[in-house]
Amino acid sequence: MDLQLSEEQLLLQKSVREFAETEVRPFAKELDETGHFPREIFKKAAELGLTGIALPENEGGAGFDHIAYTIVIEEISRCCASTGVILSVQNSLYGDPIHRFGTAEQKEKFLLPFARGEKIGCYALTEPQAGSNAAALQTKAVRKGESYVVNGTKAWITNGGAADAAIVYVNTEPEKGEKGITALVIERGTPGFRVGKQEKKLGISATACSELIFTDCEVPAANRIGNEGEGYKVALSTLDGGRIGIAAQATGIAQGAFEAALKYAQERMAFGHPISQFQAIQFMLADMATEIDAARLLIRKAAWKQNSGARFSQDAAVAKLFASEMATRVTHKAIQIHGGNGYSREYPVERNYRDARITEIYEGTSEIQRLVIASWVLKG
Repeated sequence: MDLQLSEEQLLLQKSVREFAETEVRPFAKELDETGHFPREIFKKAAELGLTGIALPENEGGAGFDHIAYTIVIEEISRCCASTGVILSVQNSLYGDPIHRFGTAEQKEKFLLPFARGEKIGCYALTEPQAGSNAAALQTKAVRKGESYVVNGTKAWITNGGAADAAIVYVNTEPEKGEKGITALVIERGTPGFRVGKQEKKLGISATACSELIFTDCEVPAANRIGNEGEGYKVALSTLDGGRIGIAAQATGIAQGAFEAALKYAQERMAFGHPISQFQAIQFMLADMATEIDAARLLIRKAAWKQNSGARFSQDAAVAKLFASEMATRVTHKAIQIHGGNGYSREYPVERNYRDARITEIYEGTSEIQRLVIASWVLKG
């Protein structure tokens, strides 16, 4: 494993950082306050190839690798966590399973325009009563000739309120448990498919996180991704890559908070000195820098493993667990360094703190990551 970024990756990092600073950061506070989905930013990101980073060029993607993907998500999330996770879902949770399991016809219809950023996608697994226990989902799909009739409700779907299509995980044979789950692409505008309530959340406010409701929704069998009963495999293998994206998001949030705290510590005066001269502040900054660096290395290891084609479930879980919990610790310290100002919405670190919290929950809670890691450790 080479820890040095390639020249191509360094150029990508530079261009994405410039984009994030000029096109994303100026709107981050407004997006947090209004909750408006950043369509214009999404369109501009698409022009840079950020909506299909690691997808092949013949499928509409930019043709980069998975390390490049983590660089992009980190740099965008450093300025706006909402925009970072919107792009993460577009790339990994929606685009990746169609790339890996879709037919040529499905890629033409459901991947190309999404990888190019002409359309927005989402991943609909979670339900009101089925979060960590994904095998317990109750959305049903009954085969009717060359179609499936879908009934049920999905919850907490990032991009859900803005998406043109969703990969929806349904139960086609409930008696088979996880082996009865199937993945279907359902397009916006299909009769019987509507967007429900949009969630009002602690952080990442601009992600169009919504319910998706299906009532006698007839979906062509040609929209099935993989074989019937393979949906659980599709879902879990997709989450491996998604967890690397969330780890990168968490690291970007932490990096943004660290930079803000470092600048503040060098400017804020107390007892006649910048507070950066006090050992208590220096220790916090040292811990923050160390943890961010450790998280980034774990992420790059997981992405490198994904690039190699080897199984990377454990590496993704390790990176996601450490990076997400690190982000909470780092943003907590960033507020502490700011003192009372850190509790004010005039400063970005309070938003960083709120945004960081979700990274320990979605795409598998910290507890689920520990179960995944333990299962691999016990296998020896």
